[in-house]
Amino acid sequence: MDKIDPKFTAIATAKGGRNGHTASDDGMVSVDLSVPKAMGGPGKPNTATPEHLFAAGYAACFGGALDFIGRQHKVNAADATITAAVSIGPREGGGFGLAVTLKVEDPSIPQATLEALAKEAHEKICPYSHATRGNVDVTLAVHGA
Repeated sequence: MDKIDPKFTAIATAKGGRNGHTASDDGMVSVDLSVPKAMGGPGKPNTATPEHLFAAGYAACFGGALDFIGRQHKVNAADATITAAVSIGPREGGGFGLAVTLKVEDPSIPQATLEALAKEAHEKICPYSHATRGNVDVTLAVHGA
């Protein structure tokens, strides 16, 4: 495992697990949680799941990584739209696991160029991609010009 030189640390606390509440220490994130009905939970209205939070973070982080790689290659990828779909379900080996599809869209960038940028962002830059590699099935679905 590579060591990092921490530049920022986000802190959040959850109480009540998947049917509770989670919030960051600075108040920027504060959400009630509920297990979805599809997973046997109450599926309370106006609640989130840990997968919602992970999807939002991964999409934002990947967008930043794509923009960074784009600038290195003198391609403006700052307006790309990243949609992260995070699925949860039972694992073959027991317990639960995640799967992620990252949809990368930018109609102003040629398809082959956007595919290359997304692949490089995924393999070399995005910390969420590094964290999931070898643990979570991550699929890139790229749609350019």
